[in-house]
Amino acid sequence: MDHFRIATRAYLDTLISKRPHETRLGEHVEVLHGENWEDELRNSKATYVIAGIPEDIGVRANYGVGGTHTLFEPALKALLNVQHNNLLKGDNILVLGHFDLGEMMQRSHGMSVIELRELVTQIDEIVHPVIGKIIAAGKIPIIIGGGHNNAFPLIQGTSSVSNVQINCINLDAHSDFNMMEGRHSGNAFSYAKRKGFLDKYAVIGLHENYNSQTTIDELADDPDVFYSFYEDTFIRADMRYEQVLQDAIAHTKGKLTGVELDLDCIANTLSSAATPCGISSRVARQYLAMCADLANVAYVHLAEGAVELHDGRMDLSTPKLVAYLITDFIKANYKYHIKSEE
Repeated sequence: MDHFRIATRAYLDTLISKRPHETRLGEHVEVLHGENWEDELRNSKATYVIAGIPEDIGVRANYGVGGTHTLFEPALKALLNVQHNNLLKGDNILVLGHFDLGEMMQRSHGMSVIELRELVTQIDEIVHPVIGKIIAAGKIPIIIGGGHNNAFPLIQGTSSVSNVQINCINLDAHSDFNMMEGRHSGNAFSYAKRKGFLDKYAVIGLHENYNSQTTIDELADDPDVFYSFYEDTFIRADMRYEQVLQDAIAHTKGKLTGVELDLDCIANTLSSAATPCGISSRVARQYLAMCADLANVAYVHLAEGAVELHDGRMDLSTPKLVAYLITDFIKANYKYHIKSEE
């Protein structure tokens, strides 16, 4: 845990804006207190565990624009300031903390792509054991921030502690199933597949303009992969979005499933690969709600978003979008757990 910082109540209190006659979610979320955090986590009554990976090394290792390290704390602040009411209660949420990769981020400046990819491998080794401990405690990690490279250690950590291959569903403009040329944000799922941690993979919302023929052929040749294009659903209207999503969830049925959402597929959302032609925030919210209700969710990963990019672009609304996405998932998944127990 040298690279992980446990969130304290005092820290969360600095992020909460209290108002008379209102109760914020952050006033009721759980935090851990002692050095025996694994025992505390196992004994916690919370189902959902919030953690952040504030890094952009994986994005830059894929020739992208850095800045994904800027999302976690603002997104956490937005989440903590949501209203605590009978529609969503903070008592079922635990804020664990974030991976402290600051020293590695400092060293990464000026590095070559080859050197950055070696650092991503080191991040993998830092992240997956902590994710494994959260899964082993019977919780659902909700991970904010960082590049989509972090899908690999999330899959690895879940698979290793569960002793089974897991499945994944991903809403993304890019497949991230690219060549194994050194770790970066564009090949988390191909690495997870080849390393034996990932069984079935479903990716929807792909943009025809931004997936190479090599990648498309790779997806088409793998019977364990389900994929669909944004254009099929939203431009040519050959398929209904709800049906595509149901088919993707059905493809991943039967095993623990990681739920991935790359924020760069949402129109006008700040990210390394921001697009004016993506899905709406409503469609993204529906995606998480339906996965929460129908899939056997192992974890949730919200990747690639940013508040400020290295090229100077800024958008202060991204954290609020993340808060909506997380609360949509928790509301729907909590009902799923209630139904499962009846």
